[in-house]
Amino acid sequence: MSQIVEVAAAVMLRADGREFLLAQRPEGKVYAGYWEFPGGKVEPGESVRQALIRELQEELGITVTACSPWLTRQFTYPHATVRLNFWRVTAWSGEIGITAPLEHAAVDWLECGKISTVAPILPANDPILKALALPTTMAITMGETEGVERQLERLEEAMQNGLRLIQVRDKGWPEAQRLWFAESVCRIARGYGALVVINNSESIARAVNADGIHLSATQLATCTARPDFNWVGASCHNAAEIKRAGELGLDYALLGPVLPTPSHPETAGLGWNQFASEISGNTIPVFALGGMKMEFLSEAQGHGAQGIALMRGW
Repeated sequence: MSQIVEVAAAVMLRADGREFLLAQRPEGKVYAGYWEFPGGKVEPGESVRQALIRELQEELGITVTACSPWLTRQFTYPHATVRLNFWRVTAWSGEIGITAPLEHAAVDWLECGKISTVAPILPANDPILKALALPTTMAITMGETEGVERQLERLEEAMQNGLRLIQVRDKGWPEAQRLWFAESVCRIARGYGALVVINNSESIARAVNADGIHLSATQLATCTARPDFNWVGASCHNAAEIKRAGELGLDYALLGPVLPTPSHPETAGLGWNQFASEISGNTIPVFALGGMKMEFLSEAQGHGAQGIALMRGW
């Protein structure tokens, strides 16, 4: 087996998180003309973070001031097998290509979730482009306890404030009531271009034309192939289950509880350090679940999360 080359790859995001940077490989390099995330090989004795900072200084002439781990993907090219350590870079000083010569043929800012306006893109980056289309906050419905009318009102308010990802849960209801509620959620969500995934029921997801399905940990354990939906995620309790979700080609996972929750205040939860340890090297985006509040988003992402998933406070 050929040696794996460790690579630091920068997913540079503008302040509002809506655009990311791609760079075009120059003439004379392997895959010249292809577009990629900037970065490069991790040198002996370097951490991924150190390599990322050095590469962006050399390639773009900027100094990274805020970055965090995100995804790790392995890919075999004809010339090498690389392990791409993708880090989100959210703040830097300097202007690209101003304080140092630009090592790329070109750079371009692209909108997350939109069809790329540049081509060709290195094939290893396709899953990353889809992951960038995934919002950073997931709302989980709790109509059973809050009441349907208030839940739908609150959902409309949250959509107006930017919410773009909803998991319809409420598994205790009869099938017909779950179906009606899911239809109502999808009707609201479509008006805002938001994604809706249905917990635990492929039949309801198909009936309401939802964007995807969310598997319980029990369903994940027995799943042998990725369900045929645009978006598929799963609830996980540990690194092994997250790895399983990645092997099935799922699009995201939820891991928790991270912190004590109102329903289980006696349970301490994983804590942020254990959460970061469990998702280290993850191949798919992972949301932090349990005791989350909107103000915890930055902390969650600083520990490697895609974002936060919450039933209350959205």
